[in-house]
Amino acid sequence: MQKIGIGLFIIALTIFTASLGLSKHKLTAENLSTNNEYHQSEILAQAQSAGLLDKEYNSNIAFISAYKKVLKSAQASIKEKADVAIPEGIGEWDYRLQDWAIKDYINNSVTATSYGLVPENPMLFLALTFGLAILGGILYVLPMFREVEGIKHNQIYHSSMTRGLTLTWRTFFLAATIVGVLIYGFFYMNGDYFWPLVTAAIAGLIIFLVLRYEKQGQNKPPKSASPELTGWLGILTGVYLIGFYILLYWLPHYITNWVAMVNPISNFLSGNDASQWFLYGFMYTLIVIVMGVRMIAKYRHNNYQMVRTGSVMFFQTAFAFLIPEILVRLNQPWFDFKNIWPLDYDFFFDWNINQLIENGQNGGLGIFMLVWGMVLTLIGVPLFTYFYGKRWYCSWVCGCGGLAETLGDPYRQLSDKSLRAWKYERYIIHGVLVAAVVMTLLVLYTYFTGQRQVLFLNSDVVRSWYGFLIGAGFAGVVGTGFYPLMGNRTWCRFGCPLAAYLGLVQRFQSRFRITTNGGQCISCGNCSTYCEMGIDVRAYAQKGQDIVRSSCVGCGVCAAVCPRGVLRLENGDDVSERTTHLRTIHVSEDAVGMLY
Repeated sequence: MQKIGIGLFIIALTIFTASLGLSKHKLTAENLSTNNEYHQSEILAQAQSAGLLDKEYNSNIAFISAYKKVLKSAQASIKEKADVAIPEGIGEWDYRLQDWAIKDYINNSVTATSYGLVPENPMLFLALTFGLAILGGILYVLPMFREVEGIKHNQIYHSSMTRGLTLTWRTFFLAATIVGVLIYGFFYMNGDYFWPLVTAAIAGLIIFLVLRYEKQGQNKPPKSASPELTGWLGILTGVYLIGFYILLYWLPHYITNWVAMVNPISNFLSGNDASQWFLYGFMYTLIVIVMGVRMIAKYRHNNYQMVRTGSVMFFQTAFAFLIPEILVRLNQPWFDFKNIWPLDYDFFFDWNINQLIENGQNGGLGIFMLVWGMVLTLIGVPLFTYFYGKRWYCSWVCGCGGLAETLGDPYRQLSDKSLRAWKYERYIIHGVLVAAVVMTLLVLYTYFTGQRQVLFLNSDVVRSWYGFLIGAGFAGVVGTGFYPLMGNRTWCRFGCPLAAYLGLVQRFQSRFRITTNGGQCISCGNCSTYCEMGIDVRAYAQKGQDIVRSSCVGCGVCAAVCPRGVLRLENGDDVSERTTHLRTIHVSEDAVGMLY
């Protein structure tokens, strides 16, 4: 049954990938819509001159290439006219054809001009892709419920899908990704090299600080990687995921056929056509549900894991997917009530604040949403984290954590446990938190004063670079694409600014900890192997030391896989007594005298 399930999934994935090329495109005067009469007339003129109008293209790649040239010509022509005189009744920047408008026009035109097999048969391809993938996943998972309860390694370090990378390959992928993102960032920022260079300089500084400390000979960490072999299936999976996120975030005009497949569902839920983000939310939710069932089957011997998995499945399905779409159908703003700043980094952007305030003035939920977001950030986070640690969000509510715990569970053992990785983690994640705070302060300053320039920083440019580098590059391309390469919590561990905020509260002002009973530890290493946050849990257990780490998300898997019951998740009142560097046995003088 599992082999049939894998076969159905491979068929679905093949059709899903091949469907990108199963459409044709023809630009006409009727299907060109820009919502700007000046832009539209110029684009039509340039398209006519280039012979693009009414010409059929057999793939979106060929059409996009030709259409980009037309838009660039239209942009140059409008610039020449604008340099001479701006027509009355329109602002200069509305008249000029800006780069962001070109991106929108490409995406809209590819959708509007498409026809053929996929655009005309969305339900068929929805069944052949998502339907077959779901069926294959269920067929693969169901036999797991017949296995004996309890954790099994199942040769995770021998499978080419789950054994990870050698140190050489891991270094290569990291370096290639960093360089690739920075090079693309140069073009994304329209040739502005300042922010890519600043980012490269900061990355170099972090590497220097970490390696410089090691050269002093103090606690040089062991290498944490697959010693000899690299999992080739894992590499292929990672490359596919990375490619998907690049298309999703930066090249959405190439995935319009995927978006077309889910149009019927989007129209049913919100009354609107689907977008790339609806596609992503739909896929995200289905993956969390199907892989959540797998998670329950694997850890069904532990009630905490079953309830926790059910929680992330519920919050992703209801709060992150269904409720926001239903709100749109009710003419309310799209809003994810469980998303929190600074993870939700655009919450304080002017367009979002204006939208919520405008909706609130019309008797809607906008003001409540705005107040809810601020109260959750300033009061809810520290309060809940004090009582329950960061697990209340990172392991029970968060969508990023939900995907990591379900889709990413087969890769949790790949998380780097070395001391070197811990050093990188602390520098990077707190650096991202500082960047999020600075960016938000600049955005709010611009909102209240109207001034975009603060010293040498432009708030629009800063937020654009943050969205590109952190919101897309780190959270998406690396955060999920690196599951099979570096473990399932790469984003949560190294990049999430909300995790950093929660972690600071948990480390210094929280009642949550994982307590240990060192006398029972047999040093099997299960706890460290399955820790997705790179914590060497066994080292704590061997010392009888409580685990109070800012990175710990309280997933509880370390306790679930311990064969001796050494570990226990607790929310204790006696923080000062039990949170010590090392538990010791105190022997009184009278007791010593009795020994003699």
